[in-house]
Amino acid sequence: GVGRIGVAVAGAGELGRLIEEKRPDVLVDFTVAEAAVENVRIAAERGVQVVVGTTGFTAGQMEEIRKAVERSGITAVISPNMAVGVNVFFELVERAARLLGPGYSAEVVEIHHEGKLDSPSGTALRIAEILSREMGGLEVIAGRRANERRKGIYVHSLRLGDVVGEHTVVLAGGGERIEITHRAHGREAFASGALRAIRYVFEHRGTGKICDMRDVLGLR
Repeated sequence: GVGRIGVAVAGAGELGRLIEEKRPDVLVDFTVAEAAVENVRIAAERGVQVVVGTTGFTAGQMEEIRKAVERSGITAVISPNMAVGVNVFFELVERAARLLGPGYSAEVVEIHHEGKLDSPSGTALRIAEILSREMGGLEVIAGRRANERRKGIYVHSLRLGDVVGEHTVVLAGGGERIEITHRAHGREAFASGALRAIRYVFEHRGTGKICDMRDVLGLR
C-alpha cells in the first residue's frame, strides 16, 4: 500500500530462479495482491517460509494462499500492518468494543498519503472486522452517503499529502465518546515489526499454518 516507488520487481519466473539460486529461509512480500498470491505460491513450492504485508486480497486470493501454505507445509505470517504499536492498538480496540457492547456505535477513520492504492486500508478493514465481531456482527460499510441510516461499522478514508498512516476508532454512547488513535510517524515502525515476523516464521517453520502479528507478539 505504499504506491509506486520506482523499484523493479522480479517476475514470477525470475523469482523462482532467484530462490533456487540464493536459497533464502524467508520470502518477504510487500507488493500488490495479485503478485503476492503468485509469489507465495512460488516460495511455498520451494519450501521457503513467507511474511506478507501486502493488503487488498479478495477472499478467493486468500483461499489460494491458504491452500499453498497448507499443501507445502511452510509457515506464513500475513498481516495488513506489521507495526508493533498497531497490533497492540487492535487489542485495545477489541477490549473496548467488548466492554461497551452493541449499545454503542463505532466508526473508523483512516488517513494515508495520496499514493496509497487501496481504500479503505487493510488495517482499517481489520479494525472494522474486530469491531463488528465484538458488537453483534454489524455490517462493515466503506464510507457514508448523505442521509444514510444503515446500522453498521462505517469506515472513512482520507488520502492527503505524505501521511504515513493514521487510524482512529470513535466509540459513542449516550452522553460520552471514546477515541482511540494510532499514528505512524515513519516507516521504521513497519520494518521493526517485519523483522520480528521474519524471526518468528524461521523459528516456527514447517507448520503449514497462516499466522498473524498476534502470534508473533504472543498476544494469543
